[in-house]
Amino acid sequence: MKWITRSKVKVDRVACPWLIRNFVDKNAEFIFVSADQVMTVAKQQDAIPFDVPGVALGHHGRECSFEAILKQYQLTDDPALVLLGKIVNGADTDNSLWHQPEGPGLNAIAEGFRHLGYKDDHEINAAEWIVYDALFAYCQEMIRRSKPNGAFEEENQGS
Repeated sequence: MKWITRSKVKVDRVACPWLIRNFVDKNAEFIFVSADQVMTVAKQQDAIPFDVPGVALGHHGRECSFEAILKQYQLTDDPALVLLGKIVNGADTDNSLWHQPEGPGLNAIAEGFRHLGYKDDHEINAAEWIVYDALFAYCQEMIRRSKPNGAFEEENQGS
């Protein structure tokens, strides 16, 4: 399948392709275009739009697109992916939904990748997916340790 979103990727538009390729569509092809072209090109290319306003796989309320994909493709039974979704949300939004302390760090890392001189969004995704591999491993370990809110859950409980 083809999947399409806005260009100039950062948090959610790197996390979503990582999630899609690893858990939804192993052969996913990603297209990145300007925001005003997403829906037109989606129709022309028969591509699934994500992380754009007004689509099923976009932000809904205070949840981010990563979380919409988790729900749409029945991935919420994996607590490590749910925790990763909370971290992505914390990096991609104002972090008021989950108050996820790992979120700001992920946001800083994602911003850094934007300044490393990669030629396009495909290169940024290819380089940055290792971060999501590592975060997913962290989330799996937190679940193994019975810490479904991450290593900093004690601080989260006071929020």
